[in-house]
Amino acid sequence: MSAASLASSINAIRSASFPNDRSPLASNAPHPSSSSSAFLGSTARLRFNPVSSPAARLRSSAVAAVAAASNVVKEKQPKSSPSASNLLITKEEGLELYEDMVLGRVFEDMCAQMYYRGKMFGFVHLYNGQEAVSTGFIKFLKQEDSVVSTYRDHVHALSKGVPARQVMSELFGKETGCCRGQGGSMHMFSKEHNLIGGFAFIGEGIPIATGAAFTSKYKREVLKEEGCDHVTVAFFGDGTCNNGQFFECLNMAQLWKLPIIFVVENNLWAIGMSHLRATSDPQIWKKGPAFGMPGVHVDGMDVLKVREVAREAIERARRGEGPTLVECETYRFRGHSLADPDELREPAEKAKYAARDPITALKKYIIESNLASEAELKEIDKKIDEVVEDAVEFADASPQPPRSQLLDNVFADPKGFGIGPDGRYRCEDPKFTEGTAKV
Repeated sequence: MSAASLASSINAIRSASFPNDRSPLASNAPHPSSSSSAFLGSTARLRFNPVSSPAARLRSSAVAAVAAASNVVKEKQPKSSPSASNLLITKEEGLELYEDMVLGRVFEDMCAQMYYRGKMFGFVHLYNGQEAVSTGFIKFLKQEDSVVSTYRDHVHALSKGVPARQVMSELFGKETGCCRGQGGSMHMFSKEHNLIGGFAFIGEGIPIATGAAFTSKYKREVLKEEGCDHVTVAFFGDGTCNNGQFFECLNMAQLWKLPIIFVVENNLWAIGMSHLRATSDPQIWKKGPAFGMPGVHVDGMDVLKVREVAREAIERARRGEGPTLVECETYRFRGHSLADPDELREPAEKAKYAARDPITALKKYIIESNLASEAELKEIDKKIDEVVEDAVEFADASPQPPRSQLLDNVFADPKGFGIGPDGRYRCEDPKFTEGTAKV
């Protein structure tokens, strides 16, 4: 069968099974990357349409891998003249979103200063520009819900509730950090806040997140724990979506209907590799329907749009309806890390996205919707400046981890290889390294 015949057959089946679908496949729309659209993915309204007969269900499952079952989340558009009846958020919600995003931005700017002053070591990856994704999703979560992050994890930790003091101290490598100084920039972790890492290697956190989601399902369905509707949100970048762990975990999550949301922070660049050059089909959201789960594309520079998608996907997971793949198209305002001179991206491209700053956009919406005054927002700015300054002072004054902590969390058995019969760490024994030079 020719490609044209196959496409025609798919669309014929889609017309019968998904009569209201407006995805690019359904309408034979041109590939978004070749159109004038500012975004790569679909901007269609996404929702499921029930199939009426077994035959129709069979037909729809046959094309699920190539056509979109990705009709899950409606994207609400702000009205041009807001009123109390059509506002997307309340004043309290707006101020919470604004404060969280400003905290992320100011904290990361301070990290840059401290890095160049020699207070931080190793690689430090900043989140500037992507705040709408972290805030839009994490502020819908409960304390018991889990978040799995990447090496760009400081702001995810802050959004999940880890105190700025603990995050900054961890970056300084101090004992008062959330990992007692042993994790550093790329390995934030907090059991109290259910932040399950920071992972340095791309794709490394996705299997961990899938396991966390399985734990929630097991507690609810096997152990019969009442009220266990916990979900997991896994954040990762566009460069991860060509890796094996990504595909394996999508399959497993859909097979077992796990309560997980896979959030792609597509900032269009994997270090110095353009997403358009590295991926055969740049529309990552399409990979969800290939496994039978909803796939959604959203403007990751607009926290209100991200928030609506997050609401639907999280509620869907809580209801036991399984995973969702969400592609948030965003942009980082700095280089890949603070060691990156950021010379590969075109100045015009950077300027285009800088003009769409998610914090500026939210501030404008809040003021124009009469949710808060500029003076109220400036009070939040002042408060955040004080919080971040305090975090730096606290981290700088905190003690270095003791040497006795060196082998903590390395060996599962605390009386194993790392600790001698006398209860002391073997590495503290002067004879511990005796003979190694000869070897």
